[in-house]
Amino acid sequence: MPSRRRALLVIVALCGLALASLLVALAAGSMPVTPGDVLLALAGGEGLAAEVIQGLRLPRAIAAFACGGLLALAGALMQVLLRNPLADPYVLGISGGAAVGALSAMLAGLALALVNLFAFAGAFAAMLLVFGLAHGDSSWTRTRLLLTGVIVASGCGAVVALIMSIAPETHLRGMLFWLMGDASHASNPWPALAVLVAGVAASMPFARELNLLSRGDTLAQTLGVSVQRVRLGVYFLAATFTAVAVTTAGSIGFIGLVVPHLVRLGMLKLGWGNDQRLLLPASALSGGSLLVLADTLARTIVAPLQLPVGALTAILGVPLFLFLLGRQRGSGQ
Repeated sequence: MPSRRRALLVIVALCGLALASLLVALAAGSMPVTPGDVLLALAGGEGLAAEVIQGLRLPRAIAAFACGGLLALAGALMQVLLRNPLADPYVLGISGGAAVGALSAMLAGLALALVNLFAFAGAFAAMLLVFGLAHGDSSWTRTRLLLTGVIVASGCGAVVALIMSIAPETHLRGMLFWLMGDASHASNPWPALAVLVAGVAASMPFARELNLLSRGDTLAQTLGVSVQRVRLGVYFLAATFTAVAVTTAGSIGFIGLVVPHLVRLGMLKLGWGNDQRLLLPASALSGGSLLVLADTLARTIVAPLQLPVGALTAILGVPLFLFLLGRQRGSGQ
C-alpha cells in the first residue's frame, strides 16, 4: 500500500497534469492566444481573446475534463464490480439507452436542452431495465449482469439504427457527431464537473470495501463487507457517472476502459498494489486530462474542421485495448 505522503504526491502531480492540459486547451486553436491572454481571460478580462476563451474554449475544456473523469471513474468502479480489468462503463447498455433518448429528441426536432434531458432519461431507463432483468427473483451475479447489459445494448443499437434510417438528412450529421462524441455543444459543463467532484467524494467511502471485494466475495463477506449493498452502491454510482458523461458529450469510448487499467499498471510497477483509495481519484484526474488533450487535438489537427473526439479516442484506444488484451492472455488471466 502506498504511504500517505507518496499517495499525496501522486495526486498533486496529477492535479498539475490536469491544470496543464486545461491551459493547453485554452491556448490552442485557430486563433493564437498567449499565456498572458489566458490568465487575463480567467481573471475576467475583456477583449476578443477573452471572449473566445470564456465563451468557447473554457466551457468545452471543462466539459471534456468532467466527462473524461466521470468515464474513467465509472470504468474503475465497473472493473471492480465485474472483477474484470477490461470492463467498460458502457458495457451495461447505459450509453445505448442515452443514444436512443437523444436521437429520438433530435428526430422530433427538440431543443438541445430537451435532447440532453431525453439522453439522461434514456440512460437511467436502460440502467433500471438492466438491473431489473439481471436481478430477477434473486440476487444478481456478475455474469448475469454482464449478459443482460450486452443484450440491452444490442437492442438499443437496433433502435438507434432504425431511428437513423428514417431520420431526414438534415439531422444525420448532428446524430453522427453525438454518437461519436462531441464536446463542442456542452455550453453548461459545470453540473458535470460538480457531479465529478461529488462522485469522487461519494466513491471514496467504498474504497476499503472495494479493496476487499476485488479479492473475492467470500473473503469480503468474511471480513464484514455487505457485498450486495456495496455492489448496488457501486453499480448506481457507475451508472450515474456514465449517464452524466454521455448526456454532456455523447458517446466517448475507451477512456473508461484504458485509463483505470493503465493507472493500475502504473501502481503495480511502483509496488503500490491495487489500492482503490489511490486508484479512484488518480483515474478521475488522468481520464479528465486525457480527454481534454484528445479534444484539443480533435479541434486543431485539421483546423478549421473539427473531428468528433469520440472517434479520435477510439482510434487511439484500439491499439491500447489490443495491447491490454494480449497482456491479459499472456499472463494467463
